[in-house]
Amino acid sequence: MFRITSLMIGIILLLAACHSPESASPPSVATPVRTLEWDELMPADFEPEAIFKDVDIASLADDSPRAQELMTQLRTLWDAAPAVEALDGLQVRLPGFAIPLEGNGEAVSQFLLVPFYGACIHVPPPPANQTVLVEAATGITIRIRQAFDTVWVTGRLAVHRTDTGLAKAGYTLTATEVSPYDVQER
Repeated sequence: MFRITSLMIGIILLLAACHSPESASPPSVATPVRTLEWDELMPADFEPEAIFKDVDIASLADDSPRAQELMTQLRTLWDAAPAVEALDGLQVRLPGFAIPLEGNGEAVSQFLLVPFYGACIHVPPPPANQTVLVEAATGITIRIRQAFDTVWVTGRLAVHRTDTGLAKAGYTLTATEVSPYDVQER
């Protein structure tokens, strides 16, 4: 009798373990990580410089009405810059400069990843498709040594437009790893 009861309990536990509700996460399978270059985040037909095609920029003063109008047009175009939908959901690795947004001084939970030093602070933000909002995955602690620290970020990329107040990001990257950038690792 004890063996039958133990066997039945074992079968019930096994069946319960095999049943996974729809909300449960699928089993973890190693997904290949794709190392991206920044230009891969822009659609091939995205040409923001086209608004300057018939303009002699060198002849414009920074504060001229025409220069201001062109900058407004460029900012509007950059804020609406299209993303590459085919990248949505991929596990990626991307290098860049980190601009901390949220954290407690020791750890950062959210930062912007941009392709060049000074973006968003010293110069206007890059196009939305060149700005990535990085959020720490559950259980991940991100340490950034300083603003504009150069880092590698690995995680799941989502095509998701966000206005952080500092810049408009065209992508969100849920980071599973953030490490210091080393040119040797390319």
